Amino acid sequence: MNSVIETVGGQYFNLLYPCPSTIDLGGMAHALSHLCRFTGHTSSFYSVAQHSFMASLVVPEEFAREALLHDAQEAYIGDVSSPLKRLLPSYSDIESGIEGAIAGKFGLAWTPEARLAVKHADLVMLATERRDLFSNPMGDEWACLAHISPLDMAVVPMTPENARRAFLGRAKELGLN
Repeated sequence: MNSVIETVGGQYFNLLYPCPSTIDLGGMAHALSHLCRFTGHTSSFYSVAQHSFMASLVVPEEFAREALLHDAQEAYIGDVSSPLKRLLPSYSDIESGIEGAIAGKFGLAWTPEARLAVKHADLVMLATERRDLFSNPMGDEWACLAHISPLDMAVVPMTPENARRAFLGRAKELGLN
């Protein structure tokens, strides 16, 4: 079975044996900016790049690098919904391998404190996204959002190009280039 994909930059990326040298920040930003969150089931297009950019602004600055790249593996494997992930046992192994390669490439320190801060920011973003991007935001309660308040500001979806620029601009601010 071939586990290699070609990226927008012409690199070959092995999904099962990811190598940090084949990870390109510009290519990741491009892919994430064209990838819609929630498998596209939002009221308008909203990219993983914008979500990641916004999450990097929610965490304490010391964890902003990890927050910006917390979904970066999706540039290579897509944004798979959580219910589907649970049905694909080997998916988490592939995802973890790519996350490790990205962490190695950019020197991310996934300390327990960083994981906790990023997880909280991800949930705050989820609550905000649910409120602003779903057609029935007040429908059934989502247990994972119990005691989580959305941001005071609204999510205003960006075009893919603007999301790519915001993501890369934040990466530059954080010294990730």
